[in-house]
Amino acid sequence: MALAVMTLSVLTIVKNRSSHLAQLVEGLRRSHRPPSELVIVDMASTSPVDIAPAPFPTRIVRIDLPGLPLAAARNAAARAAHGEMLLFLDVDCIAMAALTGVMADNLACHDALICAEVLYLGPNDADGPWQESDLLERGARHPVRAFPRHGVRREDNAGLFWSLVFGIRRRRFFDLGGFDEQFTGYGAEDTDFGFRARAHDLPLLFMGEAGAFHQYHDSFDPPLQHFDDIVRNAGLFRNRWQFWPMDGWLAAFEDMGLIVRHDTAIEVLRSPSSAELALTGLSGRSEKLS
Repeated sequence: MALAVMTLSVLTIVKNRSSHLAQLVEGLRRSHRPPSELVIVDMASTSPVDIAPAPFPTRIVRIDLPGLPLAAARNAAARAAHGEMLLFLDVDCIAMAALTGVMADNLACHDALICAEVLYLGPNDADGPWQESDLLERGARHPVRAFPRHGVRREDNAGLFWSLVFGIRRRRFFDLGGFDEQFTGYGAEDTDFGFRARAHDLPLLFMGEAGAFHQYHDSFDPPLQHFDDIVRNAGLFRNRWQFWPMDGWLAAFEDMGLIVRHDTAIEVLRSPSSAELALTGLSGRSEKLS
């Protein structure tokens, strides 16, 4: 019985992450079952995106919008894709060799939103040449999201959807309207997508057997560099779903005296200072672990 009869496009979005992108492409080169294509959306990087030749078609689409237009960029990638199945892979992730094949087989069997596991790497774990067996030994699992070793598991908490690595049928993605571009910049656009999928009775599945490795990079904790985006998007999400997203980050902003949360709105008391930005920018933990 042939399961993966549909074609699979891998989609990634990038802004000034050339070294991460190179490792993402290297991971896909090692795929047991190569994707039908790789679509890269360049969010106005300061230097043109360029990649080495790959054993599958690659296309680069550039969008010129300010900041990090994550929702718009993912939608642009989906529109540009030719595959009947979409695998979204964040640029700081490296696909395991089995990921594309396992995801394609599961999407062929399940009309669902499917998240794959991500293992978090430490500094220098994937710098230069690497072997997947070594990364498997070094990678740390997420403390909250539990993935099965094999097969898929239904997850009823839509808030645990993540956009680091997930698959969906292309037709279903557009049935949902894609990511809501009212969420501009960084924050909550992926959580909103997960809740809209649940509202449309699209199951959320956690997938075992194959996933991706998250490349280490410095990040802000809390992500003050996205303060304005997070505050604005949190208010939009609260009005739609009647609870606050990104609660840990908003609580940290409150503790710093930056905001006050009221029942349905956020009052901004002040913007982060340059000193606060410098202090919170020392964390090496991935923002997605927050």
